Amino acid sequence: MKRLLLAGAGLLSLMTAASAADLASRPYTKAPPVSPAYNWSGFYIGAMGGYAFDSENGGGFGGGTIGYNWQVPGSQFVFGIEVDAAGASIKDSATATFGALVVTAEDKISALGSVTGRVGVAANAALFYAKGGYAWVDNKISATALGATISDSKIHSGYTIGGGVEYMFAPNWSAKAEYMYTHLDSQSYNLGGLVFDSGTAEFSSVKVAVNYHFK
Repeated sequence: MKRLLLAGAGLLSLMTAASAADLASRPYTKAPPVSPAYNWSGFYIGAMGGYAFDSENGGGFGGGTIGYNWQVPGSQFVFGIEVDAAGASIKDSATATFGALVVTAEDKISALGSVTGRVGVAANAALFYAKGGYAWVDNKISATALGATISDSKIHSGYTIGGGVEYMFAPNWSAKAEYMYTHLDSQSYNLGGLVFDSGTAEFSSVKVAVNYHFK
């Protein structure tokens, strides 16, 4: 019996040593990187609208968006380009009296748009981004007196910069909200022979949009 117990102990020792050696010889395998659950790459189109304002006046706008995203494979970083355009009703007016003559002047933006680059960080279904680039507006200045109106329209160019957040609420659909600051260069206007420079302009805007992504 004693010999059998000693033999069993020896066999157990050999099995334990062999098992330990086998474990030690197994190569270490690094876990593969986890790919993001949502992929933002591809073209998209959408509808957008919002409100633009400065320190004194404001107005609404609405239009469309087209863009393209590229998400670095296996990464949270997203790069893209976006083009949007909208009809608008953003205006300011003032009335002055010169004796018996009453003159009303109006400055109105009837359309606006931008071409911007985007860079963002995706957190699964959410994309936090900054954007900036070229901006333009179609602006008209008019003066009305004695029932007659004279006006002149110009395209102002400038830059815009801002950011926002976009959320993928369905496989091909996302919603976003963003804030943008826009600076526009001066233009020369001619109202019935009176030529003057408008000066530069700045305004802010808040926008919401719904986009469809082609996957």
